[in-house]
Parts: sequence; structure tokens; C-alpha cells
Amino acid sequence: MSHALTPLNTLPSAAVATNPWALVPPLGNLNAYISAVNALPLLTLEEEQTAARRLRDEDDLASASQLVLSHLRLVVSISRQYLGYGLPQADLIQEGNVGLMKAVKRFDPDQGVRLVSYAMHWIKAEIHEYILKNWRMVKVATTKAQRKLFFNLRSRKQGFRADALDGDTHRDTLSDIEVQTMARELQVKPQEVRDMETRLGGGDVVLDPGPNSDGEDAWGPIAYLADAQQEPTAVIESAQRDALATDGVSQALAALDERSRRIVTERWLKVNDDGSGGMTLHELAAELGVSAERVRQIEVAAMKKMRLTLEAYA
Repeated sequence: MSHALTPLNTLPSAAVATNPWALVPPLGNLNAYISAVNALPLLTLEEEQTAARRLRDEDDLASASQLVLSHLRLVVSISRQYLGYGLPQADLIQEGNVGLMKAVKRFDPDQGVRLVSYAMHWIKAEIHEYILKNWRMVKVATTKAQRKLFFNLRSRKQGFRADALDGDTHRDTLSDIEVQTMARELQVKPQEVRDMETRLGGGDVVLDPGPNSDGEDAWGPIAYLADAQQEPTAVIESAQRDALATDGVSQALAALDERSRRIVTERWLKVNDDGSGGMTLHELAAELGVSAERVRQIEVAAMKKMRLTLEAYA
């Protein structure tokens, strides 16, 4: 008996009626796809066993198609259970179909179970992985315990709300008793329940809104998350300033004569305990025996010489 499948659009209506396994052409509409999938006939246990053995022993692709097509409605049914995550059902079905094909490839008819029971695990595993990768920009569950919490917390939380005795069915967070109960049922730590509840309640934040954003949307966390002090150019500039403020200034002072060094030190480098500066022009003039104007001229000349020395040092 031949199990070759012929595209539906190449067959007359009479041929389609005698070949229920004809491939459904691309429909471009999810509802039409679901209707077409539900119209495909189911396999009996004998037909399933025969097709599975032919695939296993002879690598018959027509038998593989027969097994996959007869269980497409199962993928549609399972995908409906995950519509609450806000992802397109068409994408969920597509990922579930991948899991179904993996199940068909690995199915052993001698295990004593129907393909529908075996395939459910593979279908859900692919849908779970798709949801975890696409529900948020940042993955919310990585460990086995976190994945278990992710797919159970929402339904359990809704159950708590429905059974609330205090009438507070709109409370967003779990109470301590609810956290303890859920942790015990799922065999995880209460803190893990709290952490996952926080992750599920949070949203994605765009770090950099981009140049086309306006108003409040133009400001993103990237503006204050970046540490400008650790930027390479800033680090180099800071090191250069430190070097100029220590070794550079020491060399510049050493290039001055004693009187000029005394004036610069008192006027610019000396700080008293009360926070005030050093000596005034008149105080230095009285000490050096010159006029205050002469002290100012010496100061200007000394600062110019120090500036040239610092430029050479840099």
C-alpha cells in the first residue's frame, strides 16, 4: 500500500476525497489552518503502529508525514494553553510542530504507549523554550526550578485569587501564606517564589531609546548607567592630570630661582589650617624688601616659566 502524499492543489476534488492525507496548501490564515488540521483523520492504533514501524525499520518518510499530519491537531490544542503569554499562536504552533516532528523521529512503537502521549512532552518542551526565549528581552528563567516556577506561578496565583476569603481578588502580590503554600507544592524555596513573582511583574526597559525618540522617551537608563570615570579617554586624562599635579609641578618649581619659588609657593600652593591661602602681595613685599608691584611682576614671570616647563613635561 502506497502512502505517498500528493499536494492538494494538484488533485481534482474526487482524488482529494479518496486521499484524506493530501497535504494542505499554504492558507495564509490561522483559522483556515486550524480548520484544515482538525479535518485530517486520526489514525487507529493498528495504523499508527504500522506507520511507526515502517518509519523505524525502513526510514519511510511518507509514514513520517502520516504520523505528523494525524497529530497536528494536538499541537493546536496544546498551543491554546500558552496564549496568556502574549505571543502569537501561529508561532507557538510552529514551535510545537517542531517538537512533534522530533517526537515522531524518536517514537518507538514497541514502548507500549500511543504517540499522542509520547509527543506531548516534546511539543511542550519546544513551546516552553520558545516562550522563555521570546517572552522578554532578558531571560527570566534559566535553572530547572526557575522554569518550573515560570510555568506554574501564574496559574497558581490566579487560583489563589479565585479562592481568596478576604474578597481581595485584585491584589497583585502573593501573601506570605500563599508564598509558603506554593513553595511547598512546587518544592522550591519561598525566596525563589518571591524572586520569580518580581520578575514576572516587571517589564522590559529600553536602555537606549535612540536618536528618533522625543520628550520623556528620549531619556533612557543608558544615560546614567555608563560610568564616565572608567571610560578609557577619561582614565588617561585623569592619569595625566595626576602626573602634572605631582611630578610636573615639582619639576616646574625646581626650574625657578629661590625668590620666585617662595612667591609662587606662598601665593598658590600654601593652604593654612583655617582654609585660607598664604601671604598677600604686601606681606611678601615687606619680607623681600621690594614693592608689591614688583612681587606681582615676579609672580607673573614665574607662572609663565612654570607653564612652559609643564608643557614640555606633558
